Amino acid sequence: MLEGVNVALGVTGSIAAVKVVELAHELRRRGASVRAVMSESARGIVHPWAVEFATERDVVTEITGAVEHVELCGVEGWADVYLVAPATANTVGKMAAAVDDTPVTTTATTALGAGVPVVVAPAMHEPMYDHPGVLESIERVESWGVDFVDPRVEEGKAKIASVDAICLDVARAAGDRPLDGDHVVVTSGATSERIDPVRVLTNRASGRTGRAVARACYVRGADVTLVHDGEDVPYAAVTHVESAEEMLDAVLEACADADAVCSVAAISDYTVEPAEEKIRSGGELVLELAPTPKLLDAVREAHPDLTLVGFKAETSGDDDAMVAQARRIMERAGLAFVVANDASVMGREETRALVVRADGYEEYTGTKDGLGLRVADELAAER
Repeated sequence: MLEGVNVALGVTGSIAAVKVVELAHELRRRGASVRAVMSESARGIVHPWAVEFATERDVVTEITGAVEHVELCGVEGWADVYLVAPATANTVGKMAAAVDDTPVTTTATTALGAGVPVVVAPAMHEPMYDHPGVLESIERVESWGVDFVDPRVEEGKAKIASVDAICLDVARAAGDRPLDGDHVVVTSGATSERIDPVRVLTNRASGRTGRAVARACYVRGADVTLVHDGEDVPYAAVTHVESAEEMLDAVLEACADADAVCSVAAISDYTVEPAEEKIRSGGELVLELAPTPKLLDAVREAHPDLTLVGFKAETSGDDDAMVAQARRIMERAGLAFVVANDASVMGREETRALVVRADGYEEYTGTKDGLGLRVADELAAER
């Protein structure tokens, strides 16, 4: 998601500066080039040599006659985005007041004046983060278009966001946003149907593809609702569900103001009336299964004009058969396109899929993150 992006990385004097080596490495793993700028306070926490090692570039520790701030973040400067991580309360306040008395704040003033996208990842003690002046400064800087990566408030501290969350926000700030202003609902992973209080019917879907689609839609500018039986994520508002019925209800509710739905989840096709107590083992057991409603059909009936994208997993291993099944569901529910794949890719990082439309299909082979970006871009073409 960061291929070819130049990131200027401003490091300030929060103890979270110890994370900057890991952050710089991850930015580079995702394709970015990184050049760092450090305040004097930051240099007291992490040595510039460590940051130089992580970026493989010289570190700016002072502004000289070479006007490093302009070369990095001025008009037609090197950077595509300026990331301040970690950002102290002191730094946020200075950015809001256009005070530029450190290499980091001078570069920030330059970036904001030159229209370079700016991302800030604050890190401080919780009382500092809750200070009215700090909150006002954040609000003011946000009004200028600066993106703040929300910290994790734990143990009385506003801890710096995860490396993944920061990288995603950098990608969102630096890249094109064809889905800007859109609300995209994404379903992900498996659902489970209760048999008794301890047993369920479910499937092997890991949710990796659904999360990749949600992440990609976020990077492309969308506000994302992720409906799944999983953890909270920094790139989407999460609705937690377990059963097919809960997922359908949650999606229908989220569709009230949605622009598109990507139904990636492997939703249970059958459910069962659960026993109130645990079923004893040792004997034969017959379960009477009942079909669950088709989510896409229900959404289409409730929202005739909504853009819908389907996913279809098959086990035939035959492309023509997968395309035929994809077109069947496409015609039935009026879908924009369907992503078809063999079920053997469940749980894997790599995938092979067919992006099927009414007039043809194209093959995708690569990572599921890459497939997520392909789906987001295909969806943007529909808007």
